[in-house]
Amino acid sequence: MFDAEKFIEEAVEELSRRIKGKAVIGISGGVDSTTAAILVHRAIGENLRCVLVDTGYMRKNEIENNEKMLTKLGLSVLVIDAKERFYEKLKGAVDPEQKRKIIGELFIRVFEEVAAKENVKFFVQGTIAPDWIESGGGLRDRIKSHHNVGGLPEKIEFEIVEPLRDLYKDEVRVIGCKLGLPPEIYERQPFPGPGLAVRILGEANPESVKIAREACAIVEEEIEKAVKNSEMSRPWQYFAVLLPCKTVGVHGDVRVYGAVVAVRAVESLDGMSAAYSKIPHDVLERISVRITNALKDEVSRVVFDITNKPPGTIEYE
Repeated sequence: MFDAEKFIEEAVEELSRRIKGKAVIGISGGVDSTTAAILVHRAIGENLRCVLVDTGYMRKNEIENNEKMLTKLGLSVLVIDAKERFYEKLKGAVDPEQKRKIIGELFIRVFEEVAAKENVKFFVQGTIAPDWIESGGGLRDRIKSHHNVGGLPEKIEFEIVEPLRDLYKDEVRVIGCKLGLPPEIYERQPFPGPGLAVRILGEANPESVKIAREACAIVEEEIEKAVKNSEMSRPWQYFAVLLPCKTVGVHGDVRVYGAVVAVRAVESLDGMSAAYSKIPHDVLERISVRITNALKDEVSRVVFDITNKPPGTIEYE
């Protein structure tokens, strides 16, 4: 049985021994990076600098909300607006592996700039076991390069520290709880490191980001409302994906030719396998109506994905 308290004690001791001087962590506000940050903060205190990078691919109001939440936890947070850099680098990129590698490299370059200014030699990541397993990890074929593993460039100017590397999501949640994180963090659903860039099939430009961001917000809001009203249990993960195709639709008496949005919701324990969530039809209908109304000039159709993992991965890219 997993002993979270023993893990915390040993991890803090090891981190105190290993990290001599300052460290920087790329933090998103999710359970993995926040748990890693609290562990390292316990070990080295104010020598840890948390960097929240606004890539332009975050969810609605995510940067502002995460900055407040992380500061409240006592962490030193630096927000870097890198939207235009990411948009420019990803211009024309449509292959998912290419997108992940571009994002991984640019993330590192941003952190290297911070490290150079603050004389930092250690870079902490919230990498967990499924990240390196799906990225290859020497155990199996690469399924997808995670931006914090297979997406990293070969040349990096600092030492990488991954305190959660051998843990699965359910174990990280237990540790987060033991460390005193609030439920809204340790119970938070997963969000991919590359953000909405991998929930847009095709080029992830500002126009497509606008659609994906609004659609994801609607899916989250409607499912959370349904959970609160006891219409359904909370899925492990739930979001929207912008598909790379258009279909004919009708708004009033006017023909439209708009994008297709897929709704994805799954049940899982650790992310290594998953079953699609049996969302009530009434909830799906509310999601569809809201998306096609809020994005009536951009979206003509909403579909629901009933694929398990395997054969499909949870995220599309």
